[in-house]
Amino acid sequence: MTTTTALSGGCQCGAVRYRAVGELGYPHLCHCRMCQKAAGNYFMPLASARREDFTVTRGEPKWFYSSDIVRRGFCADCGTPLFFDTPDADSINIVLGSLDNPDRVKPVMQSNTGRRMSWFHELAALPVEPEPETPDRENAVAASNHQHPDHDTADWPTGASA
Repeated sequence: MTTTTALSGGCQCGAVRYRAVGELGYPHLCHCRMCQKAAGNYFMPLASARREDFTVTRGEPKWFYSSDIVRRGFCADCGTPLFFDTPDADSINIVLGSLDNPDRVKPVMQSNTGRRMSWFHELAALPVEPEPETPDRENAVAASNHQHPDHDTADWPTGASA
């Protein structure tokens, strides 16, 4: 699946924001150990944007070279993983969970499945925790939320200069 609509995204705190215009290619789940460690998760969802269609619109990501040829971009303030980049390539990979609307880009492939968790096939059968009957905790979290909203803002935090 590819998309030609402009997509925006960024980190949890809003210090780094980006925009990709044009087609995102090869949306996939990478199960390699480097992606697991970089995401702090069991896999990393990625899709590529052509460099000429990609812009960091706020802040600057911090970069960590996870190998001699690959660097990982993340927010230095909140730690959100944002990019997988091979600097001499003509595209950059976006971490799909950092999109403002990640549901718009469906992975079409998995890579490095030799490192995939052996129990993934059991996930759909796990019991589902019931939704809370009282919204007290949800309301308390919402009232104290410091997370950047899932859309571009002129200023963040509200009233601060960008």
